[in-house]
Amino acid sequence: MATCFGILGTIEVWRDGVAVDVGHGMQRRVLGALLVDAGRAVSADALVDRVWGDAEPAYGRRKLYGYISRLRHALAADGTALTRERGGGYRLAVEPSAVDAHRFRDLSGRARKAGGDEQAEALWREALALWRGSAFAGVDTPWFNARRHLLDGERLAAQLELADVRLRLAQHEGMVGELAARAEEHPLDERVTGQLILALYRCGRQAEALGVYERARRRLADELGVDPGPALRRLYQRILTGAAEPVAPRSAAPADKSGTAVNPPMARQLVPRLLPADQSLFVGREEEVDEARRLLGEERPGPVTLLITGPAGVGKTALAVRTGHLLASRFPDGQLHADLRGFDDEPAEPFTVLGTFLRALGVPGGTVPAELTGRVHLYRTLLAGRRTLVVLDNAASARQVSDLLPSGVRCATVITSRTTLAELAGRRLPLGVLDPATGLDLLRGMLGRDRTDAESGSARSIVETCGGLPLAVWVAGARLAARPHWTLAKVARALTDEQRKLDELAVGHIAVRASLELTYQQMAAATRHALRMIALLPGTGFAAWALAALLDADLSEAEAVLDDLVEVHLVQVGSANTTGIRYQLHDLVMLFARERAERDVPERERAAALTRLLGASLHLADLAADTLKVDFQGIPQRDLASWRLTEAEAGHLLTDPLAWFNDERQFLIDVAEQALDGAEGVAPAAGLATALTALFQVGSHFDDWERLQNRALKAALSSGDRHSAAKVHRCLGELTTILDRYPEALDHFEQALLHSEGQGPAYRAGATAGLAYVHRLLGQYSSAVLHFEEAAELAESAGNVNCLVYATNGLGVIDLEQGRVEAAVTRFTECLRVSRAAGYRPGEAQALRCLGQSHRALGAYPAAADAYRQAVTISEELGDRLSATHATCWLGDVLVRHGAHREGRRLLARSLWTYREFGNLWGEAATLYALAEAQLAVGRPAPARRRAEAAVRLWRQIGSSRWLATGLDTLAEAHTLAGDHTAAALTRAEAEKVRTA
Repeated sequence: MATCFGILGTIEVWRDGVAVDVGHGMQRRVLGALLVDAGRAVSADALVDRVWGDAEPAYGRRKLYGYISRLRHALAADGTALTRERGGGYRLAVEPSAVDAHRFRDLSGRARKAGGDEQAEALWREALALWRGSAFAGVDTPWFNARRHLLDGERLAAQLELADVRLRLAQHEGMVGELAARAEEHPLDERVTGQLILALYRCGRQAEALGVYERARRRLADELGVDPGPALRRLYQRILTGAAEPVAPRSAAPADKSGTAVNPPMARQLVPRLLPADQSLFVGREEEVDEARRLLGEERPGPVTLLITGPAGVGKTALAVRTGHLLASRFPDGQLHADLRGFDDEPAEPFTVLGTFLRALGVPGGTVPAELTGRVHLYRTLLAGRRTLVVLDNAASARQVSDLLPSGVRCATVITSRTTLAELAGRRLPLGVLDPATGLDLLRGMLGRDRTDAESGSARSIVETCGGLPLAVWVAGARLAARPHWTLAKVARALTDEQRKLDELAVGHIAVRASLELTYQQMAAATRHALRMIALLPGTGFAAWALAALLDADLSEAEAVLDDLVEVHLVQVGSANTTGIRYQLHDLVMLFARERAERDVPERERAAALTRLLGASLHLADLAADTLKVDFQGIPQRDLASWRLTEAEAGHLLTDPLAWFNDERQFLIDVAEQALDGAEGVAPAAGLATALTALFQVGSHFDDWERLQNRALKAALSSGDRHSAAKVHRCLGELTTILDRYPEALDHFEQALLHSEGQGPAYRAGATAGLAYVHRLLGQYSSAVLHFEEAAELAESAGNVNCLVYATNGLGVIDLEQGRVEAAVTRFTECLRVSRAAGYRPGEAQALRCLGQSHRALGAYPAAADAYRQAVTISEELGDRLSATHATCWLGDVLVRHGAHREGRRLLARSLWTYREFGNLWGEAATLYALAEAQLAVGRPAPARRRAEAAVRLWRQIGSSRWLATGLDTLAEAHTLAGDHTAAALTRAEAEKVRTA
C-alpha cells in the first residue's frame, strides 16, 4: 500500500489515494509537527511547543502522549511506525518523499538544475500542483505560523521561477492576468513587477508596461524612499528603446539553504582586480602572448574561452597573468582570478570560488546564495552585460570549471591546466618547454649576463638538463643567485648526477625533481625538516606561527628557518600585511615536500605535528575572539588546545585581532576541516569551529560559519561527542537567529540543551539564553521570561558574566516591550555597570541601545540619542556592523522625533539598506516601523500607513506575533489619523486577536 502525507493545505493522509481518518484537529497538529521532520526524532518539549505554543493546557504532556498513541494506531495499518526514541523524542518513520512539502522541495531543486526550459517547466508545474491551499490550513500556533510563512515563501519562489521559464518559452500571451494578480499581491517585489512588464511588452502593450513601471517607481519612492533596482531600470530603458530582453531567469532571486527565494539588494557595481601581480622576469613566449591577445581581443558573437595547457611548471600561469594585464583595457569591468588547485589533495570547489567572485563583484556577504545553483545563476546574471576577464588557474577537469564559465557575450575566460580538457569547447593554446635560447635568457635574467657568459657551456648545460622547463630553470637559477660564490659548473655537474638517479620519471619532472633534490640536499638538516613539515599544512599560504606549531618551536625560530627557505626560493614571500608576512610554496615544490614528508617523517610524528597546529589555531582564534569580547557566551575554548604560542608571541600577533582573523580566516577553516577529516580528535576540531563563531559574526562570514559548523556537527554526532554537539548546536542556533530562520534556531538551541544535559551550567546557560531570545522575537513572552531567568541563574552559577548580562538585558527588553519602563531601566543600568566593570564591550553597547529605547519610550529624545551614539561608536570600534546598525536605526528615529528630520531620515535609509544587505528581515521590519512611527509623529498618515503595512507584511513572514501586533497598532493609528475609522477598527481587532492567540 502507498501512503502519502500532506501539509501543503490541510494536514491529511492518503492510502492508495483514499483519505485516511487520523483523528481530530489537535491530533492532526501533532502529525503535522512530526511530518516537518519526517524520519527524524522530535523531542516531546518541541512537540508541545509546536502544537500549543504559549497556550499549553494543563496536563499538556499527558494529552500529547494520548494523541501520539492514537496516531500510532491509525498509521499502523500500512506499517508506518511512530516510535519513541531513546533520547525521549518521537520519530515518524516515513520517507521524506512521501510528504508533499518535502517532495515539493525535491522537485524544486530538480527544476533549478534542469537541462532545458521544457523540462524545468514540467518540474515546476508538478511541484506547484502539490499545493492544496495554505500550508497547515486551519492551524494557528506560533510555530506552525512561522513554518507556514516559510513554505509560502518557497511557493512564491517556485511561482516566480515558473514564470521566468514560461517567459523564456514565449508563453507571455496567457500570463498577463496571473502576473497582474501576483503584482497586486506583492507590490514591492521588483522581480514580480519585471515579469509583468515584460509580458505586457511582448504582448504589444508597451504603454501599459511603462505604466506598471511608473506605478512601481512611485510606490517604492513613497513607501521605502528608494528607486527601482538596476535590473528593473535596465528593463525600462530597453522597452523605451524597443530593445527589451527577457529578464534574468532563476538567478534574479537566489535561493537560501531551504530553497526559499530571497531578493537581496542588487550588487554594487564593483570593478574586481583579482589578477596576481605580473612577473617582472618574463622571457620569451612572444608568439604565445600575441596569439592569446588576438584570441581574447576578437569581437565574437559569444563569450571567448581560451585554454592554455601543458605540463606542470611550463609557465601557464605566468602567461595567463601577463596576458590578462596586457588586456586590462579590453575588459574595463575587471578581472576575476582563482587558483583552482586542481591537482592538490583538496581542490577548490566551485561553490567556494563563486562565493569569492560574487563578493568581489559587490554582492553583500549576507545575501550570497546558500546553494550552488543560486550562486551560478547570480554570477552569470551579474556578468551578462559586462566586459570581464575570468582566469581559472590550475584546473583539473571540465567539471571543476563548468559552473565558473560566464555566459555574457562580452566576457572572456582563460583556463590553465596540466590536462588537455578535451571535453571543454574553446580556443586552445598548448604551451611547450622553452627553447634553449629562451631558457638561457631566463637564466641570464636571474644571474646577469657577465656571470652566464663567463661559463656559457655550463649555463647551456643547466638549461638543457632542466629540459627547457621554466620552473626547473628558475629553481636552479635562484639557487645560484643566492650563492654568488658558486660556479655554474658545480650546479651543472650536480644536476647531471641527479638526473641519472631519477631517469624513470618523465622528462619535465626529471629536471624539476633533480633541481629540488639538489637544493634540498644542500640545506641544513633543520631546514630540510621544516620544508617537510610545511608539506603538512592545508592550503597554499601560511604564516610563521603555523610552522612554529608544526616544529614545536618558538616564533623566532620558525621565522629564521623561513628566511633560509626564502633564500633558496623554495618558499616565496606571498604578501606582507598588518599582521605579518605570509608565505607560500609553488605547487611543484609542495608536491616534492609532501613526498619527502611521507618518506622521511614517521606517521606518528606527522600526527603529533598536526595536533600542535590544531592547538595553536584553536588557541589563537579563541584569544582573538576573547580580545574583541564579542561573544555573549563568554566561554573559552582554548583549554582544548594541546599546544600554544607563548603569551608574548600571541599578543604580538593579535595586536589587531580582527585584522589577524581576516588574514587567517581561510587558513583556520582549512585547519579545522583537515582536523575533522583526520585523527586529531573531534573535540578540539569542533572547538576551533566554535571558537570562530564570534569572528564569523563580526565579519558577516555566514557561508563559512554555516558550512564549517555543519561539518563539525556531523562529526560530533557521528562520534557520539555530545559535549561538542551541544556547543556546535548552540552556535548554529545563533547563526540561524541572525538569518531570521527561527524554527531552525529553536531546533538548534533545543538540541544544544538536550546534548548538554549533565555537563554543567556553562553551555546550558548559553543555549537557554539563545532559546529565550528567539521566543522573544516571536512574541512568546512567557516562554522567553522563563528561559531568560533560567539562563541568568545558570550563568551566575558558572561565573559567566557575558551570558548573565545577555540574559538580564533580555529580561529588561521584555519589561520595556510590555510597558514596564522603570523596571527595564533598572535592569539595563545594571547591565551597563556590570559590562563596564568586566570590560564586556558588546554588553555595554547592548545596554546603551536598550537605555536609548527606554529614554525614547519616556519621550526623553536627547538622552536617547546620546545613548544610541555611544552604542554606535562601541559597535563600530568592534567591527560589528549589524549591532551598529541596530543603534543607528533607532538614533535616526529619535532624531526625526526631535525635529532633526533630514539627518534622521538619512540614518534610517542607511539602516534599511544595511539590513537588506545582511538579509535581516527583522531589522528591515523594525526600520520600516520606525519610519511609520516617525511619520505619525509629524502628522503624515499616508506614508505612515504605507510603511506600517510593509513592516506588518515582514512580521507576518517572520512569524513574530508580538511585533506583528505592535505593527498593527501603528497601522490602526495611521488609519485613524487619515479618517478611515472602519479600517482602524478592523486593524485594532486583528491586533487584539494576534495578542490573545
